[in-house]
Amino acid sequence: MRTYLDFEKPIAELESKVAELRDMSRGEGSLSILDEITTLEAKTQEALEDTYANLSPWQKTQVARHPDRPHCQDYIDALIDDFTPLSGDRYFAEDHAIVGGLGRFDGQTIMLIGHEKGSDTETRLKHNFGMARPEGYRKAIRLMQMAETFGLPVLTLVDTAGAYPGVGAEERGQAEAIARSIQCCLSLSVPIVAVVIGEGGSGGAVAIATANSVLMLEHSIYTVASPEAAASILWHDSNRAIDAATNMKITAQDLLGFGVIDDIVPEPVGGAHRDVTRTISDTGDTIRRTLAGYRDMAPEEVRSHRREKYLAIGRQNAEQG
Repeated sequence: MRTYLDFEKPIAELESKVAELRDMSRGEGSLSILDEITTLEAKTQEALEDTYANLSPWQKTQVARHPDRPHCQDYIDALIDDFTPLSGDRYFAEDHAIVGGLGRFDGQTIMLIGHEKGSDTETRLKHNFGMARPEGYRKAIRLMQMAETFGLPVLTLVDTAGAYPGVGAEERGQAEAIARSIQCCLSLSVPIVAVVIGEGGSGGAVAIATANSVLMLEHSIYTVASPEAAASILWHDSNRAIDAATNMKITAQDLLGFGVIDDIVPEPVGGAHRDVTRTISDTGDTIRRTLAGYRDMAPEEVRSHRREKYLAIGRQNAEQG
């Protein structure tokens, strides 16, 4: 059964009516019912296209958080051959919020690291809703260093509301682990391609998204803090999350204009959750083209390219300030 977002209620009503008419047509199959189905389907498609062509930043936030949106494991299953998961940070524990391992993408061995939110109650609890603890980021560092040793490109799939803010995580050095993960990203001489597939929340996202190329799905978001957290900080009222989302410039379209990201992967009309197979296929094509651009680069060129990318963002902001 499809899950509808609040702003999709008119679409839900139309699709419900289409379903009812289809059930009726099985019994009668009259031409009048079939004609009405065709008319309603066209109206539904038009409403879907109009709605998704004019999403507000808050509506995009809702789409980015849709429970049926493809997650990291879905991309691994569809795009990565012979995936071998690697576990543990070799300091404290395994963190299931971050999935990582070796596999082959388009015939090339890569290191994949990504946030996994889980798809049902059991897996969401197992993966802590994609919110990593320090050991998750230390595992990411370990895997990135392994990729450096063997000269393997790194692909990261970003989908988290943010790093886990619990007391235990802070006691074990959450901020330090995130900072060292960012530092590790910047130091690598192998290419890193990051894809924001849903939510790219705060330092929890940047920790594995400090890449040569950062891609975003069309209706994903990339934020310095969640809209709810930003509203609490700015106005001491989390109910003003819509205002925060509108003013923070968190959409793929805004961030491409600022030079923070490098490309947008189009989503099917109605969002990634309406056609998971096509979404993953299109994302794979974009990753393939992006990685190919680094194939002939020398290691030092790769590192310099990444460094200059982030210095350029800083220079641009300084000039605008």
